[in-house]
Amino acid sequence: AMGYCHCESCRHWSAGPVNAFTLWPPDSVEITQGADHLGSYAKTENSHRKWCKNCGGHVFTDHPTMGLIDVYAAVIPTLDFTPGIHVFYEETVLRIHDGLVKQKDVPTEMGGSGVELPD
Repeated sequence: AMGYCHCESCRHWSAGPVNAFTLWPPDSVEITQGADHLGSYAKTENSHRKWCKNCGGHVFTDHPTMGLIDVYAAVIPTLDFTPGIHVFYEETVLRIHDGLVKQKDVPTEMGGSGVELPD
């Protein structure tokens, strides 16, 4: 899944008004170099944030309770980022009128309400 998160936590972490995410099963994510330079902070039991201790760049967030890893779209240079959804749009500080589904929180498949908000 690819999309945009508007929650306050992601906005603060990314230092921007919206965070572009890509969600992957853990066995699809491989750290090929620099693993010893990753720092970790468990903001919540659902969000274990990882960053590079050398440059400070944010790399990914492990969501163990969801069984997914969010690799930030900006750190995958060859990715054809094709967003399909906006999550936590109720918390947005930047309205984006792009025709994509806007979820109040997250889809029901991810444990959310599944409530859609107007574009």
